[in-house]
Amino acid sequence: MPLLRIDLYEGRTDAELKVLLDAIHRSMLAAFGVPERDRYQIVHQHPVADMIMEDTGLGIPRTGKFVCIQVTTRPRTKEMKETFYRLLVEELERACGIAPTDVMVNMVTCEDEDWSFGLGRAQFLTGEL
Repeated sequence: MPLLRIDLYEGRTDAELKVLLDAIHRSMLAAFGVPERDRYQIVHQHPVADMIMEDTGLGIPRTGKFVCIQVTTRPRTKEMKETFYRLLVEELERACGIAPTDVMVNMVTCEDEDWSFGLGRAQFLTGEL
């Protein structure tokens, strides 16, 4: 936890996806201070016709390298989120050549009772986490 859903246009190789996911994880570690093995990432690759990602009228150009990341997480401070956004675009540009204009992030906040990591228990509530 956090749980990340990464949507992008199809066509990246397994090696490119690994670099991308590692860069995202480094940003998450630095911004949120989560443990190294706290890694939950799901990738969805879409045909170009199945994903329309515009810029809400902000004049932000998009390319075929566009990445949309939805982060489902416990509550985080405004500063932590802003740090994540900044580190994320820096890491993706450095490691993957993805321009900051091609990165969109959506945060979804859940409370501790909204998580079960298995065994039919809410580990944040039971004290296991």
